[in-house]
Amino acid sequence: MTSVLVVHDQTLQRLGLRMLLAAEPDLTVVGETANPLDAARMSTELQPDVVVMGSRVDDADGLDAIRSITRRTLPGERRPRVLVLIPAGCETHSYAALRAGAGGFLLQDATPEELAAAVRVVAAGDAVITPGLTRALIDTVRQQQPVRRLTRETELHALTERERDILTAVASGWSNAEIGERLCIAPTTVKSHVSHILAKIGARARVQAVVFAYESGLVQPAA
Repeated sequence: MTSVLVVHDQTLQRLGLRMLLAAEPDLTVVGETANPLDAARMSTELQPDVVVMGSRVDDADGLDAIRSITRRTLPGERRPRVLVLIPAGCETHSYAALRAGAGGFLLQDATPEELAAAVRVVAAGDAVITPGLTRALIDTVRQQQPVRRLTRETELHALTERERDILTAVASGWSNAEIGERLCIAPTTVKSHVSHILAKIGARARVQAVVFAYESGLVQPAA
């Protein structure tokens, strides 16, 4: 079972999220709260696999909560992962949440099936960025790129040639299985390489590695 903590400052939306997730046979909701700062404390007490956060990711409290949650280590060296629900029209907020440590993003008008699938993917350690947010993220990265380029280039030099190849593939949206097949290596080896990449660039989630690939210039945003 994948355990989930639901965070939303609107009661009806929070209840709806809880009911949708609880209806899935492989998901269990272990708690809910309206306050992102409470979520940081509850993530330690309840040890959820995923925190679904649908409120206040555009202010300091929400971002601080994401940082606190994703930096906590639970028994077994697990880290809770954060799936952020972004309201339509607020797509640019996803970049700040990403840098805070969020591991996945969905627009709030996602279908129940998309929500459940995203929770499973994030729980497994992979990244989720709904297509509607990809363009906004890349545009923001492009604006930030000149500022961060020098620092990121230094970190990029720490990666081996194989790690750069794998990071490029990750930024292209390939799964571990697809990367392994194309590079003729085992998926477990790919997973190990990805872990090393995350450690070297100071990222806590796969989706942050994607942004790093753009910020460093390893991958260029399409026009």
